[in-house]
This record gives sequence, C-alpha cells and structure tokens, in this order.
Amino acid sequence: MDLSIRDHIINNFKGDDYDSLRNAIDESIKEADEVTLPGMGVFFEIVWKEADAALKNQILELIKQRVERGSE
Repeated sequence: MDLSIRDHIINNFKGDDYDSLRNAIDESIKEADEVTLPGMGVFFEIVWKEADAALKNQILELIKQRVERGSE
C-alpha cells in the first residue's frame, strides 16, 4: 500500500487529543527541525481548507506581518 506523506502524517496523529497535537506543534517550532516542516505544512493545509474567508484573511495578515519583519 502506497501512503503519501500527507496521509502518513494525518494517520500518525489520528486519535491524539488536543494536548498531544499542541505539544507536537510546539515542539516542532521550538526545535526548529526542518524534518518536521512537512508535518507543519500538512497541518497548515488542513487549517486552510477548513477556514472561512475571514480566517484566511487573518492568517494571511499574520503571515504578511511576520514575513515583513524578516528572520529573527
């Protein structure tokens, strides 16, 4: 069976509670490990697909503000 990276990441977190998801995200950001970037991308894709126009605009504004500040 061929699973995509996307499917693998989603299946890896199925059944996790909110705390587990939050910890996975927080640790991924804290460690700044590029290996976790695909997973973060999958999470972002989930958010983006489920977001309404107002939330998408809010996300875009946050991204734009952060990009304008440059790397920290």
